[in-house]
Amino acid sequence: MQSLYPEIKPYARHELAVQEPHVLYVDESGVADGLPVLFVHGGPGGGCDALSRRFFDPTIYRIVTFDQRGCGRSTPHASLENNTTAHLIADMERIREHLGIDKWVLFGGSWGSTLSLAYAQTYPERVHALILRGIFLCRPQDLSWFYQDGASRLFPDYWEEFLAPIPPQERDDLIGAYYARLTGSDQIAQMHAAKAWSCWEGRTATLRPNHQVVDRFGDAHRALAMARIECHYFINQAFLEPDQLLRDMPRIAHLPGIIVHGRYDSICPLDNAWALHQAWPQSELQIIRDAGHSAAECGITDALVRAAADIAHRLLDLPPAEDA
Repeated sequence: MQSLYPEIKPYARHELAVQEPHVLYVDESGVADGLPVLFVHGGPGGGCDALSRRFFDPTIYRIVTFDQRGCGRSTPHASLENNTTAHLIADMERIREHLGIDKWVLFGGSWGSTLSLAYAQTYPERVHALILRGIFLCRPQDLSWFYQDGASRLFPDYWEEFLAPIPPQERDDLIGAYYARLTGSDQIAQMHAAKAWSCWEGRTATLRPNHQVVDRFGDAHRALAMARIECHYFINQAFLEPDQLLRDMPRIAHLPGIIVHGRYDSICPLDNAWALHQAWPQSELQIIRDAGHSAAECGITDALVRAAADIAHRLLDLPPAEDA
C-alpha cells in the first residue's frame, strides 16, 4: 500500500483578494518548477490542511492548495456573499494567472470533484489531466439521497441525530429547514444546526468508524463554514443546471483522468462515478473495495497517491514510478 508522503511546509503563502469581501488563502509547496497540481477541497466549505499536499511527490510536483470562499483560512469566515460555483471557478482561474501557471493537473474529491469538472469544462485548455475521488455530480437525486431519503436508511441511528434540530412538521424539506436555521439570527440554533449537519457527514464518511474524521467534522469552527456553505449551495442545486456536468463532458473528453471511488461510499454512491466514467472515454475508473467516501481510508489514500504518480509519469515521460 502507498502511504502519504512525509509532511512538508509551503515555500510560499499568498492572500489573494478576489471579489469583495473575499480574500483567499493560497499556498505552494514541492518544487517551484515542477508539474503544477491544484488540490481542490471538498465541502463546499471544507478547507485544506497539512494532509492536502501529501498525496504528491514533492520532488516532481508544484503543489498548490487553496481554501475556497468562506472557509479554512480564507476570509470572511462562513460568508455566503458572492459565493457560487461560478465565483469559485473564477477564483481558480485567478489563482492560475496570479501564479503564472499555464496548465495544471486538477486533484479534487467529493465537492472538489464537482468543482474540478466544472472548471475543466469552462477552461479545458488550462488542464493537463484530472484525478477525482468520491464523485459528486450534484444532481437532484444525489442531494435527496444524502439529505432527505436514502442514506438515512443505512444509518438510522445517526439520522435521528441529524433530524433532531428540525421539528417534524418541517422534515419534508430538510435542506430548506436547515438553511433557515443556518442563515438565521439565532446563533445558538445556528451552531446547533451546523454541528448536526457536519457530524452527519463525518460519521458516514468512512466504511469503518474513524474518530479522527468525526472529530474534524465536529470542530465548531469548521462545522459552521461547512454547514452554512454546503446548505447554501445545495438549496441552489450547486448553482448548476440539471445534469450539467455529464452534459458538458464532450468539452473535456480528450483529457486523461483517473477516478477513484469507494464501493461502499454512502455519501456519494458509486453510480455517480459510473455515470461519469461512461461519459468520459479517456477516464480510468478504480473502484476501491472495503472503502467508503473519505480520502483518509487506506485503500483510497493508496489509489490517490498512485494516481498522482501515474499522471506525473505520463505527462513528464518519466521512468516507471517506485513505491512512495
